[in-house]
Amino acid sequence: MKMKKRLTAVAVILLAMIYIIVLALIQSPVADQSAMIQNLGGFSKETILVWYSDEVLADYISSAAVAFNEEEGNQHYRILPVLVPGLEYLEAINRASVAGEEPDLYIIGHDSLEKAYLSGLATEITLAEGLTAYPAVGLNAVTYHDKVLGYPFYFETSALLYNKTYLRQMAEAQIQAELDEAAALAAQEELAEGGPTTGDEAGEDSTGEGGEADETQNDPAILDPAVVEERINQLLPRTLADMKSVADNYDAPEQVEAVFKWDVSDIFYNYFFVGNTMVVGGEAGDDTSNVDIYNPEAINSMKMYQNLSQFFAIDTNEVRYSDVIAEFMAGKLVFTVATTDVVATLEQATAEGSFNYEYGIIRTPDIDEHTPTRSLSMTSCVVINGYSEHQEVANRFALYLTRQQAGDLYARSGKVAAATGINFEYDNLNRFTEEYARSIPLPKMIETSNFWVQLEAAFARIWDGANANSELKELSEQIMTQIVGEPFTEELIIEETEVEQVEYLDEDALRQEALETGNEEE
Repeated sequence: MKMKKRLTAVAVILLAMIYIIVLALIQSPVADQSAMIQNLGGFSKETILVWYSDEVLADYISSAAVAFNEEEGNQHYRILPVLVPGLEYLEAINRASVAGEEPDLYIIGHDSLEKAYLSGLATEITLAEGLTAYPAVGLNAVTYHDKVLGYPFYFETSALLYNKTYLRQMAEAQIQAELDEAAALAAQEELAEGGPTTGDEAGEDSTGEGGEADETQNDPAILDPAVVEERINQLLPRTLADMKSVADNYDAPEQVEAVFKWDVSDIFYNYFFVGNTMVVGGEAGDDTSNVDIYNPEAINSMKMYQNLSQFFAIDTNEVRYSDVIAEFMAGKLVFTVATTDVVATLEQATAEGSFNYEYGIIRTPDIDEHTPTRSLSMTSCVVINGYSEHQEVANRFALYLTRQQAGDLYARSGKVAAATGINFEYDNLNRFTEEYARSIPLPKMIETSNFWVQLEAAFARIWDGANANSELKELSEQIMTQIVGEPFTEELIIEETEVEQVEYLDEDALRQEALETGNEEE
């Protein structure tokens, strides 16, 4: 019995030593990779290298590696995470692979998958039965020409953040006003029917048993919480027209500086306006024959965007996401567009006492009831290197990393797992997963790699007053020229208002011509 305990203790110590060594080594530069492996040379196992470039993942990947080895009980290999600089990350993978020091699997943004696959650095995954654990948008993100090239790991997208405290106050005020109005109307009807009009009779109606006035009648605190929550839900803007209506009718507290403000300088927070009206590569973002940037729906969406610039004055040269979130935390904003990082920021601030409001997350509002919006999303994925000699083990660990252990990902890294069925500590993260499920992945086509920079510039010009039609036409021509490899010209779209104006001008021209020829009646 004592020997068993002793052996168990030794095993625990060895695992702890491996974990400590791994944590120490993951900060080492790539050039020292061989030395890293030699430092673990006391263990006669094959090394499975996992490369990543975001240091916040260090703890999660290292603990998952130890747990995977322990769970599988394998004596022939070990998982070794390696932190690699993000600059020229894919190029570094290629150089290491050519030199025979390749990572067996690595973490990369899904938009680089085409380049990775064409370089031989990504291969079709083999554990297809595990794909049911990921949402369709995640699988679209990691699919290239019908080949699934990675395991969706974690995602980023944007959604609408709102100050629930302010909406609660608004809801309570509305409900109380309605109750007061109903009570006044009832009193008028009672008077009209010959009810009490003076003194004691009237006083009996307005006092309790002790003869004192019931002051709780107008106290919002006694309102039915379920009724208040329902009203808050009704106040939440489903369309941009709803947003403008809230702004028009909101009696804002003194500290509120804007009802709706977001980073209009960053395409990630703007893209939802055109996410459902532009097509750049299809749902998987990999089809150069499926590109539709210039169309009437996209033009109308951008005109609505421009219209908001007149309603919510925001300077594209001065606004920054971090500043917007700071203003929201200070109670200066009611609504903004935020990414998943905001949940950790607000929860920590709440715990520290520096954020004293309730908050909520909902999907981005639609353009109108006929034109839905879709946010942009980025999926980081785990890819199996085509050069790897350990692809079977690499696939198993990739699945383990992105699915079996994904419940720990947010707590250890602040990243929101792409896998479905995760029980998040904060319910508002579930709202982000709902937005992610309907989002459009960033395209992965090399030919359109500069599309986002160009679109962001077009958004800025349209916000500042440029013509949406001509801006989108020019943008489409530029991107299509890159795709087809020769000059491309779009046919001008005549908008309805322009058609009416042309018809009106034509009628005026005909009337003037008739006057000049003396044939007005004709």
